[in-house]
Amino acid sequence: MASLRVSGMVVSGSSSSRCSHKRLVTAAINGPKIRFTPLSLPKLSTNDFIEELSVRSVVVAELYAIMEAVADRIEMHKNIGEQRDNWNHLLLNSIHAMTLTAATMCGLAAASASGEPLAGLKVSSTILYLAATGMLAIMNKIQPSQLAEEQRNASRLFKQLHGQIQTLLSVGNPTVSDVNDAMENVLALDKAYPLPLLGAMLEKYPSSVEPAVWWPQQGRKQARGIGKKIEGNGWNRELEDEMREIVGVLKRKDKADYLRLSEKALKLHKMLAFSGPLLTGLGALGSAFAGTANPWAVVLGVAGGALASIVNAMEHGGQVGMVFEMYRSNAGFFKLVEETIESNINETNVWGRENGQVFEMKVALQLGRSLSELKHLATSSSLGNIEEEEEFGSKLF
Repeated sequence: MASLRVSGMVVSGSSSSRCSHKRLVTAAINGPKIRFTPLSLPKLSTNDFIEELSVRSVVVAELYAIMEAVADRIEMHKNIGEQRDNWNHLLLNSIHAMTLTAATMCGLAAASASGEPLAGLKVSSTILYLAATGMLAIMNKIQPSQLAEEQRNASRLFKQLHGQIQTLLSVGNPTVSDVNDAMENVLALDKAYPLPLLGAMLEKYPSSVEPAVWWPQQGRKQARGIGKKIEGNGWNRELEDEMREIVGVLKRKDKADYLRLSEKALKLHKMLAFSGPLLTGLGALGSAFAGTANPWAVVLGVAGGALASIVNAMEHGGQVGMVFEMYRSNAGFFKLVEETIESNINETNVWGRENGQVFEMKVALQLGRSLSELKHLATSSSLGNIEEEEEFGSKLF
């Protein structure tokens, strides 16, 4: 068909030229044939794609379930914290009223000249003193002001966790590891700040002071990578040295200072908790013997109640237990910052760390500093300043 069309186009010229042209056309037609092979494309596995979408949807659903549980815990700790703060005020006012009434009755009983009113006042005063002693012993055991501070801390920390999960769902790419980390954080907070009183309440008078810990210790991974490259992911040698100096300052100054304050608050806490019931007990003993030949019984009955009121006002009105818990929590905060920094700089693979620029900004905000102030603090620490003159790391606490 092609030969006929080409031959038809040649209508003039010599026979030799026609023959030459025919040979060219024939050669062109009979030349090597080009074969076109079909383009091979990689086959996409729809099964793997569907499985990945399924896993991601499950991860997102699990994170939403954890976030709902965290929101519920926030509300529970908030409500129980308000309840225990009310306990502190109501019990303190009741014990104050009972103690002062008992002291007044003891004085009236001693001043009374009649035998019958004397006995009634003595018995009433003794009963009130004994009741105040029992209530005060229970109050000192559970420490409502300290319980309220624990619930406030728990509510704040659960709010932080709720925000972290929400941010991860909004801008991140959540994985199964994120679900496990969120679960571990929830359980660690439950253990650090328990809701029930019986069998799970934190020790209010520990033998030694330790920073509060509300994060999973096993979650701190170190040296997971095998590379030794410092540059990359916002990290460099200068930033690593800066973070190491910050850790040193927090250990030497901030955490050590709050542990020292915690020890002082604990000593005062123990002394006041022992003195209150002792004084009301002595007041009950004095009121029982008021009106007898011994004048010191009246003094003990009246003065014991007055001193007990002062001690209780200092302990529960001043909320010494809450102050101790606050100092212990602040020490725990600095310990958490230290561990977070160390876990990042000990990770040898820089791409396994948090982005260096973002991490530096977070540390600066946690310490209440600007980036320039944070660098200045690290520089001052590296110059070897005397510890007593060294600046504290945080400007918030």
